[in-house]
Amino acid sequence: MILSCKNIEKAYGIDVILRNITFTLEEKEKAAIVGVNGAGKTTLFRILCGEISADGGDFSKRKDATLGYLAQNINLSGNRTIYAELESVFADLIAAEARLREIENEMGSLSAEELTVRMAEYDALQTKFEERGGYGYQSRIKGVLNGLGFTEEEYAKELSVLSGGQKTRVYLAKLLLTAPDILLLDEPTNHLDIAAIEWLEDFLRGYSGTVLIISHDRYFLDRTVSKIIEIEHGKSTVFQGNYTSYTERKEIHRQIAQKAYEANQKEIARQEEVIRTLRSFNREKSIKRAESRQKALDKMERVERPDAAPEKMRLHLSPQVMSGYDVLHGEGLSKSYGERHLFSNLEFDIKRGEKVALIGPNGVGKSTLFKILLKEVEPDRGSFRFGINVHVGYYDQEQQKLDEDKTIFQEIADTYPNLTSGQIRNVLAAFVFTGDDVFKSISSLSGGERGRVALAKIMLSNSNLLMLDEPTNHLDMFSKEVLEDAINCYDGTVFYISHDRYFINRTAEKILELTPDGAQVYLGNYDYYLEKKAEQAALAAQAAAPLPFEKPSQKPKAQPKAAAPISDTKADWLKQKEIQAAERKKAAKIAKIEKEIEEIEQTIAQKDEEMAASSADYAKAQTLFEEKQALEEKLEGLMEAWELAQEE
Repeated sequence: MILSCKNIEKAYGIDVILRNITFTLEEKEKAAIVGVNGAGKTTLFRILCGEISADGGDFSKRKDATLGYLAQNINLSGNRTIYAELESVFADLIAAEARLREIENEMGSLSAEELTVRMAEYDALQTKFEERGGYGYQSRIKGVLNGLGFTEEEYAKELSVLSGGQKTRVYLAKLLLTAPDILLLDEPTNHLDIAAIEWLEDFLRGYSGTVLIISHDRYFLDRTVSKIIEIEHGKSTVFQGNYTSYTERKEIHRQIAQKAYEANQKEIARQEEVIRTLRSFNREKSIKRAESRQKALDKMERVERPDAAPEKMRLHLSPQVMSGYDVLHGEGLSKSYGERHLFSNLEFDIKRGEKVALIGPNGVGKSTLFKILLKEVEPDRGSFRFGINVHVGYYDQEQQKLDEDKTIFQEIADTYPNLTSGQIRNVLAAFVFTGDDVFKSISSLSGGERGRVALAKIMLSNSNLLMLDEPTNHLDMFSKEVLEDAINCYDGTVFYISHDRYFINRTAEKILELTPDGAQVYLGNYDYYLEKKAEQAALAAQAAAPLPFEKPSQKPKAQPKAAAPISDTKADWLKQKEIQAAERKKAAKIAKIEKEIEEIEQTIAQKDEEMAASSADYAKAQTLFEEKQALEEKLEGLMEAWELAQEE
């Protein structure tokens, strides 16, 4: 074990963020923290790296273990270049290399005695230099920079001129080169294109240390982690496996918890009914039994009601105006900025109802293409045209036009005054704004919440072509699922830019891969795109290889067909009928006993009346008393049989 957390708690005033966080990490383990926005994931990371203290519980790490933390917002400054910043990781190796060169230069002017001393120092220093990879650190720097999407021309850029996303990538590169024993990565795929994310996946899978990740990139988690730590309602639950396994296991876990709760409630209700029935017999022994059962019931463990699964609304949104079949056509589009070439000879067609994903590396011009289509930027060459009755709705994650002074409800109501209050609430519920949430002010919303409001607005508009630029940025996993469902149910056409491969897999029917030389179309989702890319690579390798000697092809022998599996439907039906028959038999047995108890109690009551009437006749009274005793013994046996039947 390299890291352990036990009952971690954290609150800000009366707002409890974490209440019971418990998990352990083993050496070389790769795990992820998941949960909705605001669940406390980043708070937990800040506790683990010592930025803030926990209110309760404790955590520990292996005594000699080093820890590195990638936060979401990195502020690197100074006049160092990107390359120099990463070189600083190897300052001791660089100093050792300089000393080796210095000794080499001195050797020609030293006496024999001094040379012996210097050679001993040189040998020791060189051995240490080699053991620590001194001859390979420069290639390691270049490998990490290239993997994270930096070109060699960018190596000389100073930190002070970099964007926030570039600074985060530089810090991530520096952290990976430092190679701490424990890596805490908060949204490491932000600011990375698909190629860089795939490189990072490969790097982390081969990383010799322990990695704990916060990420909303579900495809990334599927490929990197083997443990999911879920934070929900302040509590942690650990699931073994990747993200897809977690979603499956979580649903099973939720169903098991619900069934356990229902079974517990059913047993409590049954015991309470037995106690009421025993009390109603109004006999000393039955009352004692009732009291004994009540004590047992009071000690009985109560299963806590499981948290309900988040309500997933389904809303079918249709554009008010249907476009023509041909929605958008691009022909020979090209764009450069000075010597910086983006793309050329771009041609594509989008038809009504299609869900099209535009993918490609950072810097190839995806957002620029959208701006050309919105007539915000002029192409260098080529043309494009929209079809008949096409109305465009554009979503830009960084430029949402929302009124800070309004509530969410007002923002929708003022934009679409013809909608009723109920219609507005239904739409907002589809984007996970329910109850009083609709009266939150725009200014108080998180980035993900703002994104959902903006998406709700454009999906309500007259637009029948939605152009979405990175719509899943800042959305938590649940919100992404809501957006995926909304897009899949949308009757209009959707053209979007995304690096979220899981999102593309669930929504895209066509992929447009943008390259500097144009675009390649793939008629399927992301998995289909990967399959076709692999086929193309295999064909290219085969074409480049020398042709082997070909033997005449032989027709393969026909394989015998496997026998069709025997259906279990009839067996299941018979088993169900058997269970139902057994239940009816038990119910009939209980009913029969209850009827006998009722008849005997009536007989006992009748004997009491007869005894009262025969008080003068001692012999008759004695006989009646003995008969009553026999009936009470029989009644006692029936009560025991009734309790046993209830237990069954």
